Amino acid sequence: MYIVQISSELAPVAKVGGLADVVFGLSRELEVRGHSVEIILPKYDCLWYDEIWGLHKTGDEIWVPWGDGSIPCSIWFGFVHGRKCFFIEPHSNDAFFNRGVFYGHHDDVMRFAFFSRAAMEFLLKSGKRPDIIHCHDWQTGLVPVLLYEIYSHMGMGHLRVCYTIHNFKHQGIHGEPVLRATGLDRPDYYFSRDRLGDDHNPHAINLMKGGIVYSSFVTTVSPQHAFEARHTDQGHGLGHALGVHDHKFGGILNGVDYDVWNPETDRFLAAHYNVWHLDGKYRNKEALRDRLWLNKDYKPIVAYVGRLDAQKGVHLIRHALFHALGQGAQFILLGSSPEKGLNDQFWHLKHHLNDNSDCHIEIGFNEQLAHLIYAGADMVVVPSLFEPCGLAQMIALRYGAIPVVRAVGGLVDTVFDRDNSDKSVEYRNGYVFDHADFPAVESALHRAIGLWYAYPKEFRRLMTNGMAYDYSWNYPAAHYVDVYNHIKA
Repeated sequence: MYIVQISSELAPVAKVGGLADVVFGLSRELEVRGHSVEIILPKYDCLWYDEIWGLHKTGDEIWVPWGDGSIPCSIWFGFVHGRKCFFIEPHSNDAFFNRGVFYGHHDDVMRFAFFSRAAMEFLLKSGKRPDIIHCHDWQTGLVPVLLYEIYSHMGMGHLRVCYTIHNFKHQGIHGEPVLRATGLDRPDYYFSRDRLGDDHNPHAINLMKGGIVYSSFVTTVSPQHAFEARHTDQGHGLGHALGVHDHKFGGILNGVDYDVWNPETDRFLAAHYNVWHLDGKYRNKEALRDRLWLNKDYKPIVAYVGRLDAQKGVHLIRHALFHALGQGAQFILLGSSPEKGLNDQFWHLKHHLNDNSDCHIEIGFNEQLAHLIYAGADMVVVPSLFEPCGLAQMIALRYGAIPVVRAVGGLVDTVFDRDNSDKSVEYRNGYVFDHADFPAVESALHRAIGLWYAYPKEFRRLMTNGMAYDYSWNYPAAHYVDVYNHIKA
């Protein structure tokens, strides 16, 4: 199959969150399976250009219809770690992608509405006719709308769209101007709740809802999160739309890039290891303690790696830190917050615990240190309030760190409680708690730390159970190919 990914992010050249990793990892696995994949991205001025090989302009400019006129765009091509990528560079006073950042401007909806129109115009003018267009999140929600309402009448009627929602919280809410700008000129038609009309604001359109209504199939990033989005408030108001289109909606778990996250080859580790030879893990634990000046006592290390925001359950992270220390464990935190207030709170906590040689708090993000933490930690805590998929728990399993997680989203689909799972013993791989409160996280940590101290052989068995799981892109890519074949038929 010939597949075109249209995305606002791609690791490592344009990365804000997990979307970037998904587009890269899935694209590579699809290519391994023999499919032809191309990726269309905005040409941001803040791309990591040193990660693009052979970047050059391709052919003539294209003129993208916009408002009462059109905007000329240059198309660039280059390889991102082997992936074939086209970058769209508009030449207009709006400077859509010359902002020094990927997101965060008042006109973000208009910026990515233009990108969606430009991507479709590029496919039209270049003669590219993929079997599947795979687009992602609200930034490309207009792609299937434009395809059905405009481009299907220009010889592109056979194209099919798979639309993946990574985060329901941000939906691309806007008014009539975005319709006029993109050439979708019938506001009464598009404001209908059967199309783009927002279910909670009659004066707004919703780009993500447009993607749901017009695409051939809709996915989100885990089966459990698909249920939550459909039946709980985690759909952020889109539950009704998902219910109407339930016949074409499902969850496919994300994968982890095992070329990057592999304790057998990881260049950031002090020693390599695998499920059959675990000695290297303990050498990494010592190296981690050396690096962070922690005591070398007979204690487990509990870690948290990731963003510090409300979604991640920051109050539970903080409580887990103090509870772990009180239970005779060491605690390492690596992360930062986009909110200054939260960052300040953890800086204060860092200073408060500065003299505690069983604790280290690192505010910010350090890729090399993150790898060493996963390799050296005995447990990784992921107490999210909601978690569409989550990568931390899957990386932890790969590195032999026991995940201690809350029972939401993709965490439920990947971590199975040692004491309470309905799976047989050899398939249990961590600890799970239900409620977003202090007693729940205490209970799970108490069980994990207690096992480490009292039954080390059982703890090691739990580690190897987790390391035996395959959470690479192998299975998710196979599921996506099934979806592609289904909608292409």
